[in-house]
Amino acid sequence: MTQPPKTARHGALLLLTGVLGQHRPLSELGALIDPLAPPDRAAAQRLAADTLRHLDRADRLLKPLLKRMPPLAVRNLLRLGTVELCQGGAAHGVVNDAVTIAGADKRMASMKGLVNAVLRKVAAEGPAKWDRLPAPRIPDWLRQPLVAAWGKAAVSAMEAVQARTPPIDLTPRSDAAALAQAVGGDLLPTGSVRLAGGQVSALPGFEDGAFWVQDAAAALPARLLGDVAGRRVLDMCAAPGGKTMQLAAAGALVTALDISASRLDRVRENLARTGLKASLVAGDALDHAGRYDAVLLDAPCSATGTLRRHPDLPHLHEGERISELIGLQASMLDHACDLLAPGGLLVFATCSLLPDEGECQVEDLLARRKDMAVVPPQAEWIEPGWRSAEGGLRLRPDFWADRGGMDGFYMALLRKAG
Repeated sequence: MTQPPKTARHGALLLLTGVLGQHRPLSELGALIDPLAPPDRAAAQRLAADTLRHLDRADRLLKPLLKRMPPLAVRNLLRLGTVELCQGGAAHGVVNDAVTIAGADKRMASMKGLVNAVLRKVAAEGPAKWDRLPAPRIPDWLRQPLVAAWGKAAVSAMEAVQARTPPIDLTPRSDAAALAQAVGGDLLPTGSVRLAGGQVSALPGFEDGAFWVQDAAAALPARLLGDVAGRRVLDMCAAPGGKTMQLAAAGALVTALDISASRLDRVRENLARTGLKASLVAGDALDHAGRYDAVLLDAPCSATGTLRRHPDLPHLHEGERISELIGLQASMLDHACDLLAPGGLLVFATCSLLPDEGECQVEDLLARRKDMAVVPPQAEWIEPGWRSAEGGLRLRPDFWADRGGMDGFYMALLRKAG
């Protein structure tokens, strides 16, 4: 049985081993670190995510220091220590804690001397080498199709952005400029407010529901619908609720649909905090019936555009489910069209960097449904390089690199014949 963690570093080790050893997402591993105090839980999550983000760099530094590859638990402990040491962690605390963790675990106790020696070597030589190492590479199973789609230079630029800890983006309930001033953030051209970091729940306005956390790119699909005040809008895959809250704040009569009742609980909590209203429905989107003026379908996808915020994703699978997801997206698109009233608007979006989950889906939809047409979006915040050939928008992590990047997203606005 795994011993409960006593320190943030031990908690980070449990999270890292859950991802790399059991291929479970970080979002499902929170119970492992529940015994920790809230600040230590946050530190454990941050350290685990940083280590996953820099796994390639850590392994490059460790390889010449190891005669043979140690067991996964020891390797992960060394990776955690290496990342923390090379990002400014105090050598005494990092090394001593790692040795204590190894000594307290029967599987690692015999190798605590190795842990001590290797991490002391890293502490002495690693920081000077760290910044000279290339940006961590996206795993080959994903890198190859991305290079085919966007070219080597673009993928290298994405990797450079994804090597950095992402900023925090906030979507305001109302006045974006006032929120930016209140929290000391930067007002982005698209209306989101960006912060370098910090504790979100401690920000002014959090308790009053003045904002919610949402990547700047993820906030754009809902904005494509334009004026939705008084209109019946279906948020087809609603959880965790960012787009539902955007639509509700804009005055729409929102139905928030999601297959997971437990995930809808989070939507309900967010709506309560922000004082916004929507009708929540738990159920399969393909079975849903109704007639709507607009539908927002942020479809299930590979989530390959969110690696900067979810560095565990490349280690959970190797793309084996993508073809299944593509089929599901097509079915959901067709059903979304059926739910639209004549003249209604549909936004299709995926947080994927793969054209098969974006541009190709819209091209295929237009070929099989003559009642749907793309409406090239017109908004002052759309930059020229964002438009795609079929009339949608293609966003990539390397866009706004000087501002901290953005999630990779595809989105398109379509209208049903009226």
